[in-house]
Amino acid sequence: MKTNISAIIRSARCAAKKHAPELLTGFGIAGMLTATVLAVKATPKALALIEREKKAEQTDKLTAVQTVKAAWKCYIPAAVTCASSVACLVGASSTNARRNAALATAYSISETALREYKDKVVEVVGEKKEQAIEDAVAKEKLKEHPVSESKVYITGKGDTLCYDSISGRYFRSDIDKIKKAENIINHRMLSEMSVSLNELYYELGLEGIQIGDMLGWHVEKGCFEIIFSSQLTPDDEPCLVINYSIAPRYDFDLPF
Repeated sequence: MKTNISAIIRSARCAAKKHAPELLTGFGIAGMLTATVLAVKATPKALALIEREKKAEQTDKLTAVQTVKAAWKCYIPAAVTCASSVACLVGASSTNARRNAALATAYSISETALREYKDKVVEVVGEKKEQAIEDAVAKEKLKEHPVSESKVYITGKGDTLCYDSISGRYFRSDIDKIKKAENIINHRMLSEMSVSLNELYYELGLEGIQIGDMLGWHVEKGCFEIIFSSQLTPDDEPCLVINYSIAPRYDFDLPF
């Protein structure tokens, strides 16, 4: 029985820690609403105290200081609740900031490990076999996300079927238009230091995606290159699978 209780407590602690930002935000919002209700309820009592003070001072109008002195105690519960709510909201923001920093660090470590792995693959097996591996991966992606079950976006920039490996979207374009978009984005990155993934999608004639403004490239890593893999869909239609020599990263607008 004692073991079960301990396990339940540990589980509850883990759940609370995992969902701390959501819980703190919820408490903060609830506290703000409660503070508003308490302030509204305190107002009639505060007005009565102000009227009593007017009679005691034998005046029709109190100064601001006299008004505060007469009524401030009525609003103590609302003020305390409001302060606690602000603390909860600040705590939620702080927790999210720490988690985002940890996520950025983990992403950077993973990106470095992947780059080192790819470089070693090229060194060991050679560029031709490395390209064969890339083609095999691209072929598998098309198999897992068949065009027959996907929407094909018409960009007005060509008729060749293309597949973006990050967003998982099929679209119509051609290799020259894609290379032109790559050059525009690289040039913009050199002048503005960083560009988002969505900026590339806009140049390709695609809509942005939810995480597209949070991922991108920084000039410190150098210009990126779009890598093409020519494949056939299960319906035997030629398809260009698009990948990137430098993966877009989180917090791309900050230097390493």
